Amino acid sequence: MTTAAAPQPTPTASLSAYEARRIALRAQGFIGAPDRRGGVRGVLRHLGAVQLDTISVLARSHELIPYARLGAVGRPAVERAYWSDGHAFEYWSHAACILPIEEWPHFAFRRRARRARGHRWHVLRDKELSTKAVLDRLRADGPLTSTELGGAKNGGEWFEWSETKIAVEWLLDTGEVVCSERRGWKRVYDLPERAVPDALLHDDLDDRECLRRLVALAGQSLGVGTRADIADYHRLKGEQFDAVVEESGLVPVEVEGWSKPAWAAPEALAAPPRGRHRTTLLSPFDSLVWDRPRTERIFGFTHRLEAYVPKPKRMHGYFAMPLLAGGRLQGRVDPAREGTTLVARQLSLTSPKAAGPMAQALREAASWVGCDAVRVERAASPAEAESVRAALAAL
Repeated sequence: MTTAAAPQPTPTASLSAYEARRIALRAQGFIGAPDRRGGVRGVLRHLGAVQLDTISVLARSHELIPYARLGAVGRPAVERAYWSDGHAFEYWSHAACILPIEEWPHFAFRRRARRARGHRWHVLRDKELSTKAVLDRLRADGPLTSTELGGAKNGGEWFEWSETKIAVEWLLDTGEVVCSERRGWKRVYDLPERAVPDALLHDDLDDRECLRRLVALAGQSLGVGTRADIADYHRLKGEQFDAVVEESGLVPVEVEGWSKPAWAAPEALAAPPRGRHRTTLLSPFDSLVWDRPRTERIFGFTHRLEAYVPKPKRMHGYFAMPLLAGGRLQGRVDPAREGTTLVARQLSLTSPKAAGPMAQALREAASWVGCDAVRVERAASPAEAESVRAALAAL
C-alpha cells in the first residue's frame, strides 16, 4: 500500500534566489546589527535550538553559535546564559540541543512516543528498580550528574553504559527527569518539578498541537524552507509536517531555482531584510548550515563534516568551518590552537576576493579564544595561502 502524496500548495508569493537567501540569513540572525540586549538568551530563543557536540576546536559548537551572531561574547558568559536561572533545558530536537525552557511543552509528543516504545537502544535489566533508585536519589540530594548518581560506565568498553546511566537517560527521554545544565560537559539531571516552571510543566498539549507549534517555530527560525527543511529542523517526519502545515501560519511560496514547494513565515515576507552582513566562521553544527542539502540549494556550497572521516580521505580537514561573508559562504578553514597561535591547518576560498574576509574572520576568532597570532599552514593553492597571509599582515 502506497501513501498518497501531499497536495501541492498554491504559492502566495514568488521569491528570487537572492531574496530567499537574505530572508534565511535574517531569520538566522546574520543580517543587521547584533541584538546585544537580548544576548545569548536572545539568540537561543530566536533560533529555538542550539545543537550540542563533543568536538571542541576553537570552542564547543554551542559557544560558536552565539559568537557567530554577537561577536566576542565571553565564553563563561555564554555558559551562564544557557544554564543559569532556569532559562533552558537539553533535549532531543535536531539532535541533542539546548532549548528555551518555553519549548518544554512542545516536546510532549516526543516524550510520549519514547514512553510508548518502552525502552531505548540500551535495555534495563530491572527498569522499575533502577529508575526508582535514580528518582529517589534526585529527590533526596538535588541535581546530580550520572557519575554522582553512581557512575556512567559499567567497567567494560567505553560505550557500555552502567545500569544507572541507562536508567537516567531513559527517564530523560520520557520527561521524568530534565537535563538542567552541563557541568564539565556532563549532563546534570534534575526533577521536572524543580527545573521547569509550573505553568509549562504539564504535558497538556496533544501531539497535533505540539507538531503545529514546532513547524511554526521552525519556519520562523528558517525564514523560508521546503517541507524537508522545516521538518528537519526539529527532526519531524514529512507526514507530521503535512498534517499541520496548513494550521501553522506559514504561507506557501515559490523560490527561483528550488524544485520543491516552499513555505515562509509571514513576518519574513513583510519587509525586505536590511542591514550589514556578518563576516564570521561557522560551526558545522550551526543551524544555518546543519542541513547539507539546504546549504547547497541556498548557497551553492557543499560542506561535509570530516571529523569522522579517516584522515587520509579528508578533503578539507577535521573540523572545517565555513566562512560567511557578504551573505555568501566564501570558503572554509580547519582551525587549531597551538599555545597562543591560531593555526589555519587547511583553508580554501571560493574566489580570490575572499582572502580579506577570511583574514578578518581568523583574526577575530583568534582574539576571541585568547590567541595573539594567526598562522596559515596549508591552503588549496600557494596563491590562496599567500593572499590570506598578506591580508592578515595588513590588518
